Amino acid sequence: MNLKWNADDRKKISSDQKNNRKSNLMKRAAVIIMLASSVTFNIGFAKDNVSGQLQNVFHIYAGGEYVGAVSEEKAINDLVDQMISETSSQYDGLNLSDGTNLSIISEKVFNADTNDTETLDKLEKLLTVKADAFALSVNDEIAVYVKDLESYHEVVRKLKLQSVPEKEFINWETRQDSTDSLPPLKNNETRILDISIKESISGVTQQAKPESIVTIDQAVEYLQKGTLEEKIYTVQSGDVFGRIAANHQLSTADLSKLNKGVNENSVLQIGQKLKVTALKPLVNVEVVSEKKVIEEIPFKNEVRESSDMLKGDSKVIQKGITGEKEMTYLIKEQNGNRVGKSVKEEKVIKETKNNIVIKGTKVISSRGSGKFSWPAEGGYISSEMGHRWGRLHSGIDIARPSGYSIKAADNGTVTFAGYDGTYGNKVVVNHNNGYQTLYGHLSSISVHKGQTVQVGTKLGVMGSTGRSTGTHLHFEVHRNGTTLNPLNFLR
Repeated sequence: MNLKWNADDRKKISSDQKNNRKSNLMKRAAVIIMLASSVTFNIGFAKDNVSGQLQNVFHIYAGGEYVGAVSEEKAINDLVDQMISETSSQYDGLNLSDGTNLSIISEKVFNADTNDTETLDKLEKLLTVKADAFALSVNDEIAVYVKDLESYHEVVRKLKLQSVPEKEFINWETRQDSTDSLPPLKNNETRILDISIKESISGVTQQAKPESIVTIDQAVEYLQKGTLEEKIYTVQSGDVFGRIAANHQLSTADLSKLNKGVNENSVLQIGQKLKVTALKPLVNVEVVSEKKVIEEIPFKNEVRESSDMLKGDSKVIQKGITGEKEMTYLIKEQNGNRVGKSVKEEKVIKETKNNIVIKGTKVISSRGSGKFSWPAEGGYISSEMGHRWGRLHSGIDIARPSGYSIKAADNGTVTFAGYDGTYGNKVVVNHNNGYQTLYGHLSSISVHKGQTVQVGTKLGVMGSTGRSTGTHLHFEVHRNGTTLNPLNFLR
C-alpha cells in the first residue's frame, strides 16, 4: 500500500529555518574551501617529499555505489551531520540518522590527489536521512508510519474511542484491568462488553523517511477514511438527492453521512457543493454491548363457541392481561452502525392472560343473528336515509328490482302486518335480539302477526301503497327504539 501523504500535510520550514539552512550552506562552503587549500598544500608537500612518506585518502561508497575519494574523513562526517541537523529543524522529536548506507574505506597512498569539492558535491546529492519510526500494518501490509511504539498504541486507542462516548470507553478500559465480575444490568441500561478492530493490526520498529511519519491524529484519520480522495459535486438545475447518490454509486444514506445536515428531504440549491466520494475505511471498529429492557407481551384473543348460547350473543369470560418480559440483548455495531442484534437472555416477569370470548352457535327460527340480508330481489337504492322534502326520511328506498318479492332480512317474529297510513301496507319483524325491521308500501302482504319467519321468508310484494310516488320498498332498521341507518347493516 502506497502512502499518499502530501508534503503540504507535514510541518513547514519556517523562514528562520530557511535562514539556518543558508547559514549551514555557507559553513559547508567554508569547509570545502579549507579542505581544498589543505589538499593543494598536501600535493605540493608530496612532490617535495623525497622520502616518499605515505598519506591517507578516504574512499566513499553510498549504497554500494562508488562516489569518490576525499583527503579528510571529518569532511564526510560533517556533511552527514549537517544534513541531519537541517532535517531535524523540519521534523521535531524524530531520531534521525544517515539512511544512505554510507561506507568509508581508508587507503594510504604516496600521492593524495583528490578533488574534495567535486566528491562532496556528488555525495550531497546521494545522501538521504532516515528516522526511527514504527510501521503500523493492517492485515500484514504497512498502512502508515508513526513516531514510536507509544504512538502506535495511542492510535489503536483513539480508533476505538471514535465509536463510543469517552466516558463509556474509560469505564470499559477500567474493567479490562479488573478481576471483579460485572454487576447485574439495570433496566434500560446499556453496557459495553468489547471493543475490537476487525482487521489484524500489528507493527514493527524500522526506519522511514521523515516526511512519511505522521502524527497520531493524522494516522487515525487516514485509517478511518482509507485511500480514496473526497470529490466535490456542484448541484445542477434539475438535480435531486437520490439521483446524485445513484450517479456516484452511493446510497442516499451514504451521501447523507458525507454531507451532514443534508438528506433526501433537503431542498438543494443550484451551485451547492456536495461530497460524493464514499470513503472505505482501512480498519473497522466493532463494539459489542448488552442492553436490558422491559417489553410487553401482548395477550391473544381466544374465541370459544357454545351451543348453549344463541347465535349472535357473546360473552367475555376472561379479560385479557398484558404480560411483561425482561429482555437482555447483545448489540453489535461497526463504525457506529448497528450490524446485528440477538437475544442473550429472556425472562418472563409477568404472565399474560388471553382474552377469552364465548360466542353462541344456537340458532332458533325466531331469533335473528344480528346481520341483515338484502330484503328485495335486486334493485338499487333510490333514496337514502336523511332529511328529504322538509322532513326526516327514516329509512332507505329500494326500487327497480328484478323481481317484486319482499323478504325477511333476518330471523324473527312478525309483530305487525297490515295497513298503516303513509306506510301503506306494512310489515314489522321483531328479531328478538334488540333489532326490528320495517317494510313499507307493499302491494300485498304474505304473513300475519305472530308468525315466525326465517331470513329470506317472503313477506309480501313490492308496491306503491300509502304516500308513495312509485313502486318501491321503504326499509327501516331499529334497535331498542332507536332508528339506525340500514346501510350500516345490509350485506
